[in-house]
Formats: sequence, structure tokens, C-alpha cells
Amino acid sequence: MEQQLEQIREQQKASWNKFSSGWKKWDAVTMDFLKPMGDEIIRLLHPEKEAMVLDIAAGTGEPGLTIAAMLNGGKVIITDLAEDMLKIARENAEKRGIKNIETVACDVCELPFADNSFDAISCRFGFMFFPDMLLAAKEMVRVLKPGGSIATSVWNVPEKNFWVTVTMGAINKNMDLPAPPPGSPGIFRCAKDGFMTDLFLQAGLKNIVQKEVAGKLHSETADEYWSMMTEVAAPVVAALNNADEATREKIKTEVYQALNEKYPDGNIVIDSGALVIYGEK
Repeated sequence: MEQQLEQIREQQKASWNKFSSGWKKWDAVTMDFLKPMGDEIIRLLHPEKEAMVLDIAAGTGEPGLTIAAMLNGGKVIITDLAEDMLKIARENAEKRGIKNIETVACDVCELPFADNSFDAISCRFGFMFFPDMLLAAKEMVRVLKPGGSIATSVWNVPEKNFWVTVTMGAINKNMDLPAPPPGSPGIFRCAKDGFMTDLFLQAGLKNIVQKEVAGKLHSETADEYWSMMTEVAAPVVAALNNADEATREKIKTEVYQALNEKYPDGNIVIDSGALVIYGEK
């Protein structure tokens, strides 16, 4: 089992490094899309000015950079498995003149920090991809100070996330994709109501709350939506790479048709739904 988890981790690292250029290109769109979830994480954590904060699976830097900008005497350690994503986070920090951050490439299941190091931990859309989610949660609790808090976000059910199901639905309809093994990393892995609250309980957290948060993906046009999804969404790219040209075109046509039916005015602003979960040590 340990070897399988190691394999998943290495696949994740390679995938996020590979797609880092796409994330950099679409950073403004994706960060606007994910902002409501980051804002709710920050609201729940309510970090003190001098807090030591850990942002896990931060990708291009959020919500860690926004937290860092709020602190006065505090610091944010921004971590991710993929060094290429952290490079973008450092560039974003420099652009915004944020100096009280440090980036560390590491695995959430083996955090290179001492026990009781952080006042607060944020993790926006990371849990779905962690090979061992309970071990990840326990590691977060280990490095959290007593009385400290953790807030994370995960995607809600498929019915509330047309932004991804419109494409993956067309792919699944036109391609015979093998079913992933149960418990494999995936976008809706944590969507079941109560899943994350139970996980937080098992990890030893208390005063746990869960809140639904809605977002909107402002794609403007179907072309822009398709370009973004085929440059940042690893499952989409992986599937399309295994399709012949005719199948790829058919999938693209069906996605455009579905978008045009739902947004006949051509203004592609797609609803999304997430869960934000909070707990204290």
C-alpha cells in the first residue's frame, strides 16, 4: 500500500509541475474563480497580525499571499508538492510586494516542520489530491499549535459544478475511460456531506463547522472556457490525449453546444459549489 501511495504522490508532483505553465497563463481567471473559497477560509481562520500561518497545496500562492498581506509581524509558509507552482507563487509575491512569505516544496504527509509550529493552517482544494487524507490531516494537526485552527475547501457534488461536469460529461460519453480505483485522488472525492467533518474528527480536531460556498467561473466565451480547461485541468488533458482527432472534435462540439444552450447570450459565467470546513486543535 505504501508503494501505491508513493506512486500516486509522484504522479501528482509530475502532473502539477507539467501544468504549471497553464496555471500561470490563467492565473487571473482561476484566482478570481477560487476567491470566494479563499475568502471564507481567511474569515474562519481570522489570523492575528503576528500569526505564523501555513498554507498547504498553495499552487500559485493563494490564499497564503492574501493572508501574508494582512499580517503585521507575522509570516506565511507557502507549501506545495510542485516546485514549478511555487516559483509562480514567489513571482506573484514579488509583483505584489509581499515579503513575509517563504516557499517550501514538500509532501503534506511528511511536513518538514516541528510540532506546534503554526497558529493557523489553510488548504484550498488540496485534500482531494492527497494520497492519504487522514495522514495529511494528522500531520496538519501535529504542526498546529494547541488552540490553533485549520480551514480547508473541497468541491461540492457534481450537480453544483457544471464548470467541470460539462467537459468531463462529454468525455465520459464519448470515451470508454477505465474507472479509477476507489479512493483515488479526484475532484469530487471529498464531496459527500460529512466526509471532511468526519476526517477532521478522526484527526483530533474539535469545534468543527462546515459551510457551503458558491463561486462563478467568468469565462466570457466558450473558446476561452475550452482553452482554459485544456490547459489547466489534468484529467481533461489526459483523456483528450488518448482520443483520436475525430473524438476530440466531437467532445469539443458537444461542450460548446451545452454551453451555448445554458448561456444563450454567449456570456459564459458558470456556477460552482464548494464546502469549506473548519476545525480547532
